[in-house]
Amino acid sequence: MLTGRVATFDDAAGWGVVAAESGAVYPFHCTAIVGGTRTVEAGTPVVFQLAPGHRGEWEAAGVTPR
Repeated sequence: MLTGRVATFDDAAGWGVVAAESGAVYPFHCTAIVGGTRTVEAGTPVVFQLAPGHRGEWEAAGVTPR
């Protein structure tokens, strides 16, 4: 598991970006948020995993607010 913070999240589009503690950034879709919610506020600390994305890049998966 990796740790970081939600850098941005667009409720209307359902997409956000997690900034990992390493400095890398990973996009995520609202369906990747654990716990049944489809939204998360920017600045929220999270733990997450990486998964191959639709564009061949890594995306955050299993995004769990801490």
